[in-house]
Formats: sequence, C-alpha cells, structure tokens
Amino acid sequence: MIEKRVCARCLLRDMTRADAEMIEKYKNELKAQDQVDADEYERRLALCKNCVQLNAGTCMSCGCYVELRAAMKAAHCPRKSW
Repeated sequence: MIEKRVCARCLLRDMTRADAEMIEKYKNELKAQDQVDADEYERRLALCKNCVQLNAGTCMSCGCYVELRAAMKAAHCPRKSW
C-alpha cells in the first residue's frame, strides 16, 4: 500500500494546488507597498525551506504559513533568519 505523505520540508506551493491558490489569494490582497519585492520574497523562502522549523508550509516556531509571512514587509522570521 502506498501512503500519501506530507512533505515536511516543502512549502505549500510545492504541495497541493488548493493550498498554493489560498496563499496566492491572501498575498494578492496585500497592498503593494506592504509587500517585499520578488527577489526578497524568494530569498526569504529559500531560508525558510532550509529551516528545521518548516513543516508542510507552516513555521513551527510561530504557526504562520511561511509563504504569506515572507511576502509581508513588516513581518520577520521568529528565529531571526530574515
């Protein structure tokens, strides 16, 4: 029997389409002036993806969806990685 497992080291955009679409919806609702630019967003996500606290798109330090938190200028990593 093959089990469907959640990838603990994955971002939501690497998993299900519905989860990725949900995050995109919330990101699109952020005002442009409240969002980081695309390069900074990808830099933050790269750091999150290598963090031991990432679990299925969620930060286990604070409980946020990392793709949403990484998009916000005012947000920061609870472990001070970015």
